[in-house]
Amino acid sequence: MFGGRFDRIDKGAGDFATSADVAAEEAIVAVIRAARPGDVVLGEEGGWQGADGAQRQWLVDPLCGTLNYAVGSRLVAVNVALRGGAAAVADPFSDEVFYTDGERAAVRRDGADAQLVPTAVSGLVDVNLDPRGFRAVDLLDHPGFVERFRPRVLSTTLALAWVASGRRAAYVTDGGDLSGSVHFAAGIAVCRAAGCTVTGIDGAPIGSGGRGLVAAADPETHGLLMGMIQSQRSRAV
Repeated sequence: MFGGRFDRIDKGAGDFATSADVAAEEAIVAVIRAARPGDVVLGEEGGWQGADGAQRQWLVDPLCGTLNYAVGSRLVAVNVALRGGAAAVADPFSDEVFYTDGERAAVRRDGADAQLVPTAVSGLVDVNLDPRGFRAVDLLDHPGFVERFRPRVLSTTLALAWVASGRRAAYVTDGGDLSGSVHFAAGIAVCRAAGCTVTGIDGAPIGSGGRGLVAAADPETHGLLMGMIQSQRSRAV
């Protein structure tokens, strides 16, 4: 459907889905239903699907980067995560699937798998600039940030997959509890399995008590970014 005509489904506040989002989710849910008919699916477009009380829950974001997709940009991802287990982030245009079975992390490309090895050597940090409680622009204003890192803005879960694969040094975003988010769960799982350092923006574990996300290739990079975030937040108070 890419590059063609599709319907837009308004969600309010400038957000929308397309008929491609809906069709992709239907295709993913059909695969899950065929293999695990008793599981619950939480989809970005279809909401909760399945019986209450099911032990296994899938989180599906069929098209992460709808705004990019709608204007013909190829920076999009497909996210599927089994809560507490396996997960995958697919780049449909590069034909790469970054995945974890719950223990190891790898990327499948041209039918072959390669282990994901995070590294901060690029110095590139993706920063989500959506206005929330923490202003990412404040981080960019920190003198230590521009000395050590270079900012990028990707705005899809590919950013997390790229941290896990060594293409980015880190990713920073604000928000609430992202552990059960259809947008972030798959990327967080892949980063963790690859050995990245992953916390909320306050340094707390991702979960009901934390908010936002800092995913870094290594503890040093994570520590540097956390220091800058705390410094800028202190200045803003």
